[in-house]
Amino acid sequence: MRRFDFRPTLLCLSLLLTASPVAAQDRLGLAAPPEVVDSGLLGFILPRFSLKTGVRVTPDADGAVVIADAPPGTPVFRRGDQAYFLRGGDGSDAAGRFADWLTSDIGLRTVESFAPDSPPPFSAPLEDTVEAEPVTFDGDSDIGGTLSLRHCGRCHVIDQRNRMAGLGSAPSFGVLRGLPDWDVRFQQFFVLAPHMAFTQIADVTEPFPIDRPPPIVPVEMTWDEMEAILAFVSAMPATDLGAPLQLQ
Repeated sequence: MRRFDFRPTLLCLSLLLTASPVAAQDRLGLAAPPEVVDSGLLGFILPRFSLKTGVRVTPDADGAVVIADAPPGTPVFRRGDQAYFLRGGDGSDAAGRFADWLTSDIGLRTVESFAPDSPPPFSAPLEDTVEAEPVTFDGDSDIGGTLSLRHCGRCHVIDQRNRMAGLGSAPSFGVLRGLPDWDVRFQQFFVLAPHMAFTQIADVTEPFPIDRPPPIVPVEMTWDEMEAILAFVSAMPATDLGAPLQLQ
């Protein structure tokens, strides 16, 4: 199975779509209007979809799946007054999985977490009628609590078990749980600084280069263990800080 080559820079992360090998055999071409392609949105969301599913989606003007700026199609997002619709597909499992993901709550959260260089941002297709569904994960939350303490407790306060530990610069799990996009952040943590320098996800991340070993004892886990951690965090209460949280 091929693996990803994550680079410790935001630029390389945005280029993963075209510059890195992917883990799966499934491939899918996606056509989109120039303004969507030029915004950088596809370079942001497609690698994240591939990390989760193993399906490689690449921009392709002749792609079987199309994001269009007019109906027909399924509304997927909007930018300002312009709505965009997903249509087409070749009947493959890859096309179905991409459509399901893009129209899901996690897909929408990923789209909305993208910050284009110039406004307006991308948002829900019908903000006045779309209501976010609770995020759920299939992992074992009890196991996830143990894994969170083992892998993350040296930097983050997990819960009462290590409430006097952690680093001052690392937010607690309770604070992170209070962020509206907490699930996106947790699912992508291993490609974000500083985690990418010392985290290994089996069959997903590339081994550390010989000339750039991890600066601390590495965090090593499987995707099933990540699912367990996500289940644990989803069930925990968010820390009440008394005011709306400001996202960075």
